Amino acid sequence: MADMNVPDVDILVESPLWERVPQARATVLRAVAAVAADRDAGAKLRRGDEMGVTFTDDAAIAALNGRWRGKDGPTNVLSFPAPPPPSSEIPHFLGDIVLAFETLEREANSEGKAVEQHLAHLVVHGFLHLLGHDHEEDEEASRMETLETGILATIGIADPY
Repeated sequence: MADMNVPDVDILVESPLWERVPQARATVLRAVAAVAADRDAGAKLRRGDEMGVTFTDDAAIAALNGRWRGKDGPTNVLSFPAPPPPSSEIPHFLGDIVLAFETLEREANSEGKAVEQHLAHLVVHGFLHLLGHDHEEDEEASRMETLETGILATIGIADPY
């Protein structure tokens, strides 16, 4: 594990609702480190890479969802991958992950999960998007779900699917 390149994570708290999850920051950092430690998912990471995570609310994410995806209403997580750097040898900004508290909490409660576990899953999911993974096609979705499940297992979280 000493050779893994865990990106620096800039965490922005836009909503005071996130104070209800005292372990939110630690959960994000643990999930990011788990992705970085994965042989496949973390292979493209370079020492010094950076990413952002924003803790927001349903109203703010609904505005982003409408503006960037043309969809009405809130969603649990949005990922905004940055363009690739001019060279794969240099560190770069990977992009941003934005998480909506109310939707995340509602989903966790309806699925009988701890909020921290659902948060970890959504951070892993969002980080995989920043690394170029997608789920538009069935084969891509299957690969991404398999990656997520394996990564989450390394931090003691059961298969979310």
